Amino acid sequence: MKKVVNIVLLVCVCGLAYICVGSIMGTINFGKEREAREKQIIARLIDIRTAQVAFRDQNMGQYTDNFDELIAFVKNDSLPFVRKVGELTDKQLEDGLTESKAMQLIDDARKAKPAQAKKKWQEAEKAGLVKLGKDGQVEEYIFSRDTMWVLALDTLYPKGFNIDSLRYVPFGNGAEFELRTGCDSSSKSGNKLYLFEAKTPYRAYLEGINRDELNNLIDLQLELGRYPGLKVGDAEVGNNNAGNWE
Repeated sequence: MKKVVNIVLLVCVCGLAYICVGSIMGTINFGKEREAREKQIIARLIDIRTAQVAFRDQNMGQYTDNFDELIAFVKNDSLPFVRKVGELTDKQLEDGLTESKAMQLIDDARKAKPAQAKKKWQEAEKAGLVKLGKDGQVEEYIFSRDTMWVLALDTLYPKGFNIDSLRYVPFGNGAEFELRTGCDSSSKSGNKLYLFEAKTPYRAYLEGINRDELNNLIDLQLELGRYPGLKVGDAEVGNNNAGNWE
């Protein structure tokens, strides 16, 4: 009888050990998979933020709550790109030269009529901004700031970036990020602060890994008063477009 009791106890101990190990491994595996997936979610949210900030800069400070509009902007619109050549020396700065004044000297020379152009270019050379050849033509720009317009897609993202995927949540089985805009007028100056947020709940990309762990994670975030998922920006309160992982 005693042997039977010992065997039963051993089986129970082994069973409990198996359950404990399984529970611990379940938590560990869930954490690893969550971390791997969230790296891609965060990268996509940063891509959305990049597009929204560029959109805002070209649309009087306002964001968009429409992915079709945002993606079309990146595909079709151009952004200013400043091509920089050289930097002003300490001596030039001490002499009162600024980048704005330097470019004004160069622009004046470029726009000058032929009778005045030579003198204007000599002034620019004397200021150390260009090097002239024997024929009086510009041989080299020592300092220059020229604005070019480049397609937003080529400016904001690496070559080959699929902008059409911007709206979709990685591991979300076709789920799209929630995109919202808002406006905060609570500042003392009364100026409007336009806001945006992009977010996706945990269930959109963690469903199917471990239901108990997922439910625990969601409950914990709700208890802490946090959004149960990943988001960037906030449509109600300005947060400098920060992500809730930062």
